[in-house]
Amino acid sequence: MTAPEGIIAARDRRGYRLTSIDMLRGLVIVIMALDHVRDFVMAGSVQDPMSDPNVAPSLFITRWITHICAPVFVFLAGTSAGLMTARKSPAALGEFLAKRGVWLILVEATLLSTALTFSPLGLPQFGGHIVIIFQVLWAIGASMLVLAAAQFLGRRACLIGGAAIVLGHNLLDSVWPATHIPDSAPLWVGLHAQMAYVVGPFEIINAYPLLPWIGVMLLGFGSAGIFEQAPEKRSALLLRIGLMCTAAFVVLRALDRYGDPHRWQVQAGGFGATLMSFLNTSKYPPSLLFLLMTLGPAAIVCAYADSFRGWVKDTLVMYGRVPFAFYIAHFYLAHLLGVVIGVWQGYTVSQMATLPFFNPKGFGLGLPGVYAVWLLVIALLYPLCRWVAAVKARRTDWWLSYL
Repeated sequence: MTAPEGIIAARDRRGYRLTSIDMLRGLVIVIMALDHVRDFVMAGSVQDPMSDPNVAPSLFITRWITHICAPVFVFLAGTSAGLMTARKSPAALGEFLAKRGVWLILVEATLLSTALTFSPLGLPQFGGHIVIIFQVLWAIGASMLVLAAAQFLGRRACLIGGAAIVLGHNLLDSVWPATHIPDSAPLWVGLHAQMAYVVGPFEIINAYPLLPWIGVMLLGFGSAGIFEQAPEKRSALLLRIGLMCTAAFVVLRALDRYGDPHRWQVQAGGFGATLMSFLNTSKYPPSLLFLLMTLGPAAIVCAYADSFRGWVKDTLVMYGRVPFAFYIAHFYLAHLLGVVIGVWQGYTVSQMATLPFFNPKGFGLGLPGVYAVWLLVIALLYPLCRWVAAVKARRTDWWLSYL
């Protein structure tokens, strides 16, 4: 038995672990690393490539495929919390979610923001302010704080509330737009729009508007009952839901009447360019169509996860059981490799100790180089993740649930 298989066997003795969930989480973690490696090492990666109508299809797909990551992370965080209701009282679960939510927000503001900048004492591009960027850990952590209270209402109520938010938040687009936010806007605007504000020596950037992510978390919590079904019934239900969500995306996007603030257009470049316009939905905040486009296919993959076999699945399951360790480590490793590449290309360490937006002009690799560095990151993190997974497999210390 190989090491990953041994770890999986040990973890499967705990009835609340599902390899289908862990495999899906592991898959999106690996895909997520590609996007962040692209940020740190690709030449000219300042702008989101999907915003360029003339972008090469290969670069578009490289960015587009990674859209699946954040929705799956948030949804499965809610699902995992929902499955905990079988072994935790509402009071105990609420306490756990509140503590974990605060923990994730603190990690985002400290470890993750430092990994992004390598300049914990401040960035000159922001007037010397210490930059704190709230991204997906913030979205998960803050949504957990909401869920800590909402879960007392039960899974059905959370499911209904989450669906209402996901289905309805785009009604705010015309009265609460997600762009052109003035510096004087009140903080609550950040619930539905990206914004930045200064607090003392800190520049806080809210990259993940919170409202729709709360909806996704509540949906995940309310959907936990699906994963309590027998494997055959669960897989059939997930497949049906995934196909329905994917079909709903295609139909609603084709109608182009509701669900995303950005309309698609027929492009002069032909079918390929038009298809890219069709698939270019809004992530900040995640629109209804963005969530249908990502969570639908994710449900389909999860439906077939139990039927997969082999070392690829075993490795993905292993990564999926240590998402926190992978997430933190891969940011530091990807940025470090970016610095190494920059020094190799003739730049200084200080030039590379900044956000990717401010990397020196001329720095970076082409797309094949990005994929090579991505595979290197996955390989280098394998021993660490295998070790953490083995520790979590043989021990039940309370603090391990926070890693």
